[in-house]
Amino acid sequence: MGPADGRHHRRARRRHPDDRQHLRSGPSAGRDGKKGGADHCLGRSRGGLTTKIHVVVDAQGLPIRLGLTAGQAHDGQIADTLLDHLVPRTIVLADKAYDADRIRELIQDQGATPNIPPKSNRRWKPCFSKRLYRERNLIERFFSKLKHFRRVATRYDKLAANFLAMIQLASMRLWLRAYESTA
Repeated sequence: MGPADGRHHRRARRRHPDDRQHLRSGPSAGRDGKKGGADHCLGRSRGGLTTKIHVVVDAQGLPIRLGLTAGQAHDGQIADTLLDHLVPRTIVLADKAYDADRIRELIQDQGATPNIPPKSNRRWKPCFSKRLYRERNLIERFFSKLKHFRRVATRYDKLAANFLAMIQLASMRLWLRAYESTA
């Protein structure tokens, strides 16, 4: 019947080398294998996984609207949501990535004026003032201040909503610093 010590000795079942891949049938337990889904805003680039932060700032360099996209996404995709509430008679300064007829029309339809440098391959060159464009350094200075917050600079958060919340907290601190020094 069996060994005298009471233990059951069974032979190890020989398995095919691919059996480990087919232990369970059915859908996976919540992982689809893709990195950087829609809720993560992570994109592949040469430097690894990246996220782009898009900002609309006011005349003092303080953030008004914020948005996130994956690193490989084009900048013009989020322009519709960032530029949909412009005040009439404002001048919008943006870099060459936002040079599209669709974006220019969106800005002009709200009564604002786009001052965006034209791309080199554009046939029709719109009006552009280099003197006004110098004020775009406010955006670069905002990003410099934002990178002082370590959690934003290194992106510890997995979900885009959490990362955007940290960017918003850092932006609020920048607003508070600007107005506590004037009070």
